[in-house]
Amino acid sequence: MRVTVVGAGVVGTMHAWQAVERGHEVVQIEREAEARGASLRNFGQIWVSGRAGGEELDTALRARELWEEIGGRVPGLGFRANGSLTPVRGARELAVAEAAVARADAAARGHKLLTPAEARALNPALRGAFDAALHCERDAAVEPRTAQLALRAELLKSPNYTFLPGREVREVVGAAAVRDDHGDVHRADAVVLATGAWLGGLVRELAGPDLPVRRVRLQMMQTDPLGEPLPTSVADADSFRYYPAYASPALDELNARQPQPETAAVHRMQLLMVQRADGGLTIGDTHEYEHPFAFDTVEEPYEHLAGVVESLLGRPLPRVRHRWAGVYAQCTDPSRVVHRQRVADGVWLVTGPGGRGMTCSPAIAETTANELGW
Repeated sequence: MRVTVVGAGVVGTMHAWQAVERGHEVVQIEREAEARGASLRNFGQIWVSGRAGGEELDTALRARELWEEIGGRVPGLGFRANGSLTPVRGARELAVAEAAVARADAAARGHKLLTPAEARALNPALRGAFDAALHCERDAAVEPRTAQLALRAELLKSPNYTFLPGREVREVVGAAAVRDDHGDVHRADAVVLATGAWLGGLVRELAGPDLPVRRVRLQMMQTDPLGEPLPTSVADADSFRYYPAYASPALDELNARQPQPETAAVHRMQLLMVQRADGGLTIGDTHEYEHPFAFDTVEEPYEHLAGVVESLLGRPLPRVRHRWAGVYAQCTDPSRVVHRQRVADGVWLVTGPGGRGMTCSPAIAETTANELGW
């Protein structure tokens, strides 16, 4: 079988990986020299803890297995089973964490409620004051800026894989056949359009104007090396407000009686933090849903995040050396893990994983391969 994958972000690259692993001939086309979108501009978190029960959690857990398997073969991914800690303060935040630990699927997530001393035994860098911490053993991390490069380097070892950068696919010209902006026609048995947040142009022509996917903009930053290990990923209790696993009467009470600070509420913020291989911290993030998006980044969210991080670490934040904005595609129905649609004969659009993209992409690609009979 011949497979054409359009897009070299993490979703596209995992589709290419699945096809090559199954012995198929793959051509992967990317309009940039390499992927530059949300697949690089994220935390690199394999984030199991907050996923909705059912299909979403099952997908994340399967993806977590696949990430670990692939990471064993491709050290350049920087896969590490670091887990996460979410420190909580006060009775209302603690009640939400207790409700999470009481869920029927808490054991599958590796959820445990730890005392401050137990949390610091896992992550001594957390010297700030807190009352307890929610631990998720199944969370993990990879290096987002280099993961696609490492995966592609491994794929290029196969004679069945071809990478064509700097080409934009412009039209479908027949069953499972596409033409790029160089005028070349690529014929296959199946085409996967994994175009990320690129939802206009050919995608709009094929899927129509009512595609149930929206674009979301975020702001993030990265610091100089911390100077000590941050052994786990870290979230703050505002993350409870944004992840479906934490829905409970306790969360309703938190939202009603303890609203977010104004800056966090306006920018729909939570703290997520991961240490990079060089020792720096990736910190975020904000969420912007209304179009047109701003073209600049604003300082107030960064100042808020710095304050939250310093309160948890009990020390000043290292110098911020990178700030950026990114855009990802998210299904408008939050219960859907991804939007997978046959848009032409032999052509499938796979998009809209939203903030789940880095976490779930290996399992999303595996499901596509299974459903298409690769």
